[in-house]
Amino acid sequence: MTTPTVIDVWLGDLTFPGYMDRLHRLGAEFEKAHPEYRINIEGRDFRNLSKEIAEAADAGRPPAIGEFYFAVTQAAYDMRTKDGEPLFTSVQRAIAGRTEILGEPVVVDDLLPAVREHYSRDGDLVSMPAVVTAMLIYGNQDLLRAAGVERLPTTWEELEAACEAVAALPDGPSHAVTWANHGLFFQQALAVQGGHLADHDNGRSGRASRLDLSSKEMLTFVEYWQRLHQEGHYLYTGKIPDWEGNLKAFADQDVALRVTSSNDLNYMAQAAEHAGFQMTVGRFPGRAGEPYGGNIIAGTSLWLTAGLDEVTQDGALAFMQFLNNPRNAADRHIASSFVPVTRSSYRLLEDEGWFEANPYHRLASAQLGSYTEGEGVPPCRGALFGDFAGAQDVMTRAMGDVLLQGADPASRFAEATAEAQELLDAYERDRADNGVRSPESLRVEYFTGAEAYTGAQLENAVRGSNG
Repeated sequence: MTTPTVIDVWLGDLTFPGYMDRLHRLGAEFEKAHPEYRINIEGRDFRNLSKEIAEAADAGRPPAIGEFYFAVTQAAYDMRTKDGEPLFTSVQRAIAGRTEILGEPVVVDDLLPAVREHYSRDGDLVSMPAVVTAMLIYGNQDLLRAAGVERLPTTWEELEAACEAVAALPDGPSHAVTWANHGLFFQQALAVQGGHLADHDNGRSGRASRLDLSSKEMLTFVEYWQRLHQEGHYLYTGKIPDWEGNLKAFADQDVALRVTSSNDLNYMAQAAEHAGFQMTVGRFPGRAGEPYGGNIIAGTSLWLTAGLDEVTQDGALAFMQFLNNPRNAADRHIASSFVPVTRSSYRLLEDEGWFEANPYHRLASAQLGSYTEGEGVPPCRGALFGDFAGAQDVMTRAMGDVLLQGADPASRFAEATAEAQELLDAYERDRADNGVRSPESLRVEYFTGAEAYTGAQLENAVRGSNG
């Protein structure tokens, strides 16, 4: 009997209950259909995974497929083997125009255009999208109606007015709105205004060399955020990022509104159901009178190691297509609220009545474009530069100083720009001298003084104080 070809797949363990169990089941299903292969899936701490892949490459034993968080995309581009060759090869080039691999239909042309563009360079799809999320605003419809707010705010100005109405409620919540102090919110606020974090079109038309954390668009958002806090409308827990605390505030009805990722849809719906109030969901508000610049794309993608033998490479490519076939992509959305990454998976959910029964999930998908043949909502071309996570940490600490210490936004974010620029310059020096290997270059989430959260912690938050 022929020994199966082993495909090593290193994935980020997001710690949500049952998350890795589902992926292991998919690996077993693929093996059943392709007994000539064995899929060796290893779930690893997503914050350390990039560094572990680099260390494995240095030892000459990288996995065939490695998952990278979107903030480490530039580092994945830049990774090299110990011989100085690119560690990863383009998924699109490896597919080489084929419509199926080992009988698994190729789905790259079915990807949502915004998602495909995000993980492409010069039109070349370099990695396979896996987890995809968008930003949304969630509301406690019972509290909002009691305050006379009949629909969710669609602009920052409407959000401020809704906060004032909630504040006027007798025996109302302590605050009107909350969101985490996390880099995603700065990125989204820039996106809707058409702003950038980096030069060269956010690092998309050329390699980013200069960062700007004190742009007009950034300061407009920071000053708005500061004002909501000063007026008592915005709840800041004082922790970075404190996803759990923000979810708990919504579950306990200490706020009427929460802005967060579509990844939280299931948890937010459970919180509303447990507490007995009706939830409503809308897109991240834009600025009145200005074109809506689009939504950032967060999540992860799968990278294909270069230099694999043909049998191993075809097995890895086929497994990538299998993970994103209509059924599996649809089930991933149902289980974890992740946006369906292909048009076919969306249509399958539509045909099965999922969106009719769960309309909030339709909106999350709509933020990233059309699931018909049209292009739909234009995506924001998210920033691409080295030590992205380090820059996010710089933003969040600066915002903490603005909120808690009354720091002047312009001067504090000018300091943040200088600090983030030092991180980018250090990344570029490290890349030139040693390749992308250092823990600082490969970090995914780096929050000073912040605890990591787990799916179990979020489930506790869902139940609120009375759970």
